[in-house]
Amino acid sequence: MGHSQSFWTKYVFSTDHKTIGIQYGVTSLFFLLFGFVLMMIMRWQLAYPEQPIPWIGQWLGDARAPGGVMLPEFYNELGAMHGTIMVFLGVVPLGVGCFGNLIVPLQIGAPDMCFPKLNMASYWVFLLGGLVMLFSFFLPGGAANSGWTAYPPLANIATIGQTVWILGMVFLITSSLLGGINFIATIFQLRAPGLTFMRLPFFVWGQLVTAFLLLLAFPPLEAAGILQLMDRVAGTSFFMPSGLLISGEVPDVSGGGSVLLWQHLFWFLGHPEVYVILLPAIGIVTEVFANNIRKPIWGYKLMVYSILFLGFISFVVWAHHMYLTGMGTAISAFFQATTMIISIPSVIVLTCLMISMWGGSIRFNMPMLFALAFIPMFGIGGLTGLPLGLAATDIYLHDTYYVIGHFHYVVAPGVIFALFAGIYYWYPKFTGRYMNEFLGHLHFWPSLICMNIVFMPMMIQGLAGMSRRMYDGGAIYSHNQGVLDWNIFISMGAWTLALAQIPFIISFFMSAFTGKKVESDNPWQATTLEWQTPTPPGHGNFETIPTVYHGPYEYSVPGASKDFTPQNEEGVK
Repeated sequence: MGHSQSFWTKYVFSTDHKTIGIQYGVTSLFFLLFGFVLMMIMRWQLAYPEQPIPWIGQWLGDARAPGGVMLPEFYNELGAMHGTIMVFLGVVPLGVGCFGNLIVPLQIGAPDMCFPKLNMASYWVFLLGGLVMLFSFFLPGGAANSGWTAYPPLANIATIGQTVWILGMVFLITSSLLGGINFIATIFQLRAPGLTFMRLPFFVWGQLVTAFLLLLAFPPLEAAGILQLMDRVAGTSFFMPSGLLISGEVPDVSGGGSVLLWQHLFWFLGHPEVYVILLPAIGIVTEVFANNIRKPIWGYKLMVYSILFLGFISFVVWAHHMYLTGMGTAISAFFQATTMIISIPSVIVLTCLMISMWGGSIRFNMPMLFALAFIPMFGIGGLTGLPLGLAATDIYLHDTYYVIGHFHYVVAPGVIFALFAGIYYWYPKFTGRYMNEFLGHLHFWPSLICMNIVFMPMMIQGLAGMSRRMYDGGAIYSHNQGVLDWNIFISMGAWTLALAQIPFIISFFMSAFTGKKVESDNPWQATTLEWQTPTPPGHGNFETIPTVYHGPYEYSVPGASKDFTPQNEEGVK
């Protein structure tokens, strides 16, 4: 039974999972755009060091860019905040907060999330954390400038922006913990009758494993953040070692702390975080694949077992980020082994998706184009990560541009392409209209080309030994001279990539009013439960509680009257 709501309770302080999902989506897309802008400013400095930044340089002030020329401290500020914003304020809340909230309750036949008020709280705590991060740009000394990993002792003695960064992270982590608890409870408790675990859409499995990763991996970083905050404001020395010299002076601290303790706590989150980013994306790609190849996903159970194993083993690979800390060959060998092992489930999932295409009647619509592009882009990201998982090769590649190229292949043309696929795929369900196909092609093809223009040359620069985090792009080192010209090429690609997002932004907002209307509640002729609701789904989602009779991908079943059998429809078994 519906009930009357004011504007504030319906659209702002809403407890409806669909409204909260849209809030997460719009907010995280804004943060992705903002983080992208920070990167574009950095790319000017790398391509044309010591040259005044055009257009906006005059507005940055003498503390950051005297005469429009970027200072090294400002470059470090941009680098730290770009990484933080893109990961913690962009990709994760879009994949988990937005798509998880919008789709999971619908796919399991639930009327809402298990704890609606907790769900609302998770969004507002996330937004508060994001606003705190943005506020730090206006502080004396600017935002955090110790890298997105905030390594001490540098982060312990940095400007006040680092303190605000920690506070922002505490809010963001708290938001993720609230969301993780809610997803686990919802998936375990609110599934429709007949929806056994092996009938769950793969997207729901991805969100379930992700929720456990959030719940188990984030608390160590939250604890570490509070310890670092105490080092900064209360005079403790959890991460401040004895015998430290700062500008030739011995700091007035008790010492006795361990800088490596922070690295262990950070990367204990940091590697599961990669799969927090990745698993929702793989879930989206699987849904889009199944729908557009018009046949069942090959190896569904194998994929489920693979991501369960992947989630478990993601907790025992973290120190492959720390080979250069002198951990010793025995422990290095352990983390090398687990790192090679964790590549196996990812390969299984990709292989199942590629085998699934064999013999399919593939529809090359916009969601499918982005989903297809995910496969080779993520493949490149995974393959280029193998040398970084081996201590012998990581010694040479660590902290070079090779690492940036590898990680961004996974996250940018990989995960973000999958998220775009999800937006194009589920947009009709929540607006009743398709996104513009022509603008979609203007968005997809330049993005695919420019992503490779940006990140592939970074591999070349990294193999040549060019160090990352250098505000002049490495111009002062003789061994970089042969690959410096790539900086201009990469930056041109990055700015063109920005232009390629304009058609998406126009289509995203315009199509809600002028886009082609959907022909039915199930325009893609899909099998999963979210397409068996009204468009858009109303209060409580389903007019009657659905009963599930089939697996999630009953396409082209022999003897069926049509090429798809919805999960809640009795038919050929």
